[in-house]
Amino acid sequence: MALRPGESWYLVDSRWFKQWKKYVDFDNLDMFGVGEPSLFPGPVDNSGLFSDLETQSLKEHLIDELDYVLVPTEAWNKLVTWYGCIDGQEPIVRKVVEYGLFVKHCKVEVYLLELKLCENSNPDNVVSCHFSKADTIATIEKEMRKLFNIPAEKETRLWNRYMNNPWEHLSKLDSTVQDAGLYQGQIVLIEVKNEDGTWPRQSLLAKSSTATSRNFTTSSKSSASSYSSVSATSVITNGDSSNSYGLNSSHLGRGGSGFSYNTYNCRDSASLSQPGLCGLSNLGNTCFMNSALQCLSNTPPLTDYFLEDRYEAEINQDNPLGMRGEIAEAYAELIKQIWSGRQSHVAPRIFKTQVGRFAPQFSGYQQQDSQELLAFLLDGLHEDLNRVKKKPYLELKDANGRPDLVVAKEAWENHRLRNDSIIVDIFHGLFKSTLVCPKCSKISVTFDPFCYLTLPLPLRRDRLMEVTLVYANPQCRPVQYRFVVPMMGAISDLCESLSKLSGVPAENMVVTEVYNHRFHKIFQMDEGLNHIMPKDDIFVYEVCKPSEDGSEYVTLSIYFREKTVRQSSNTSGTVLFGQPLLISVLKHKLTLDYLYSVVLEQISRYVKLPLAEEYSTPCPDKGTCNGSSGVAEGEIEEMEHQDGGQEGKEKLAEIDPCHADGCMQIESTRDLQPRKKQLFTFSHVNSYGTSEINVIVEGKILKLNAFSTLAIDWDSDMRRLLFDEQESQAFEKHGSMLQPQKKKAVVALRDCIELFTTMETLGEHDPWYCPNCKKHQQATKKFDLWSLPKILVVHLKRFSYSRYWRDKLDTVVEFPIRHCLCKEQSE
Repeated sequence: MALRPGESWYLVDSRWFKQWKKYVDFDNLDMFGVGEPSLFPGPVDNSGLFSDLETQSLKEHLIDELDYVLVPTEAWNKLVTWYGCIDGQEPIVRKVVEYGLFVKHCKVEVYLLELKLCENSNPDNVVSCHFSKADTIATIEKEMRKLFNIPAEKETRLWNRYMNNPWEHLSKLDSTVQDAGLYQGQIVLIEVKNEDGTWPRQSLLAKSSTATSRNFTTSSKSSASSYSSVSATSVITNGDSSNSYGLNSSHLGRGGSGFSYNTYNCRDSASLSQPGLCGLSNLGNTCFMNSALQCLSNTPPLTDYFLEDRYEAEINQDNPLGMRGEIAEAYAELIKQIWSGRQSHVAPRIFKTQVGRFAPQFSGYQQQDSQELLAFLLDGLHEDLNRVKKKPYLELKDANGRPDLVVAKEAWENHRLRNDSIIVDIFHGLFKSTLVCPKCSKISVTFDPFCYLTLPLPLRRDRLMEVTLVYANPQCRPVQYRFVVPMMGAISDLCESLSKLSGVPAENMVVTEVYNHRFHKIFQMDEGLNHIMPKDDIFVYEVCKPSEDGSEYVTLSIYFREKTVRQSSNTSGTVLFGQPLLISVLKHKLTLDYLYSVVLEQISRYVKLPLAEEYSTPCPDKGTCNGSSGVAEGEIEEMEHQDGGQEGKEKLAEIDPCHADGCMQIESTRDLQPRKKQLFTFSHVNSYGTSEINVIVEGKILKLNAFSTLAIDWDSDMRRLLFDEQESQAFEKHGSMLQPQKKKAVVALRDCIELFTTMETLGEHDPWYCPNCKKHQQATKKFDLWSLPKILVVHLKRFSYSRYWRDKLDTVVEFPIRHCLCKEQSE
């Protein structure tokens, strides 16, 4: 679906969205499994995306499709209509913003920009506010006037500063936040004009202008020895688009924003530091960029090239594949700042802005891939500095039996005829690619240039898992275990491994994922372990299986809920708490009274029994009622909840064992029975514990399916009085948890290269066209490293993918700093 600037999109937690896809059988066309009640997702729940549930601020470094999915307004409205939202959660709505100057690119701005706002008269009173990159400076001013109660007739002006950098005047109110170069965490100060027409900071501006501030533009003739004298400060005046990197309007080129500043306060003289020993400020999720820049900055041949100004004579502004030399200029100025020896850190704001103009995917404040940024930068520098002004057309030739040395030399010379830059000099090497037809044995050899080496990591064959086993005996605390399972194994493998440690038969185990006090998923034995993410909380429950006499058990999910009253609307609701239970009960005895006694026994370890005895006497076989209201112990109570599965709201019909078939005669004697207080009530709910479902009663027997979900609802006072929160969460650690973990397997870089150069067969959907057979064939393919560059850039494939999740590999790679063994793998 095409994105359009200004459109609204909504974030949905990927956990909830995956559950919804299962419920509607999203990936199948036959609609056979649609609407399975046990898979009902409940109301939209984005709590997993928040770092703080109260402020509902987003966690840092969330990744699209992994942590959340984006849905358009129409889809969001449908989801809310069908399923509702968790009480108190505001929708996470974001706007589509257009990025890029030459290549327009629209994307949803997930992370808004946080600015720290203050008033000149009281700079210690700082208020944090969030803005879109598409908002204007006028929008910020309007918000600041409102925050600091500044009358509309008062004249104001805005200043901004990042960390310890100079203050800059934001003079163009119609410019966007993006054009103004504002970044995460910057301070924006509003100044109100005095009654006499002067500005409060005017005297400071005059002092700063005459004393320490100066316009700075790097001389094209400066030598390497002069870099230590480069000033870290700058003055950006109206009409000149220079900046803290010394980029003047010519450096920004025709695409410069022309945004005007006026710097009035210069940084205090920084203590001298060793050239190159300089940090890069995080501008908001820009660690991916900073790590790549630090690597390149510490590559001597490239850094010397820029510090000695050799790049200036080689800038190719006419290359249609380049960026008019602007990336090279911006990078050069940044390197000079880093190696000036005058600063302990630099904020690469202008460099990031320049990159975003030509590669909009790197705009904004979302986490990006460091290698993708490095690849863009190396390619951009190459094209900006390509010494070839007019690239000749060259026809690719196959080896056709010629010696490899001849073919390789020809391929490299042809490459240099079209690509000749400092990047090629330092970073480019040659692959040898060999294809063999499986039918006619035709051998095709080609030599291809490369700028970086992307290596696979050997896949692990097993994984370490930590699970908590909840025993059927209610007096036993849960026990945490750690053990090894096959990487591509099934849930049954997990149960077998756990059975060996615990003694509990594997067939008596049910494996679950617990999330937010409920069962996010109950796994089947044949499901793959790849459905379990590394950070999932896995609980394994011991349950009963059919006995020898043929008695049939049903396993029920039990949630704990506390009744609450919303003060805003004066309506009742519930909140989940505690650890959910799985209990096995005999189907033919599944009455409310029997269920009540079983649940009470299961929770007896953390419910204060001396007090609970007052509440614990079950009804006789015919049923015993309590209180003038006739509410029975274990009664499924009528409560109002939002129905996530049907339109509108549905009240659960009261089910009183005294009114069930065969029990009507008790009503006349109900006032004669001893009355006791109610400990908790039951509600038949969906798998999210949020909406009630009618239950069928035949006689006194409840007709519940396997893994039906019941909530036991507690009054707040009752929970506080009887429920031992600490004991309910207590668990023991098995000896396997106390044993020192084995060190993670270390893989040598040589192993990754050997895996890369291993012969493989092309896939069915990626065949090679054999010139002899005149058809596509699944040929064998083998890469070899023919020649290596002076500086080898290695990119390790850190992610493995499955249908449900993306796994970040944590394999340790032994990476030699010197005497790289790659020469052994090159020819």
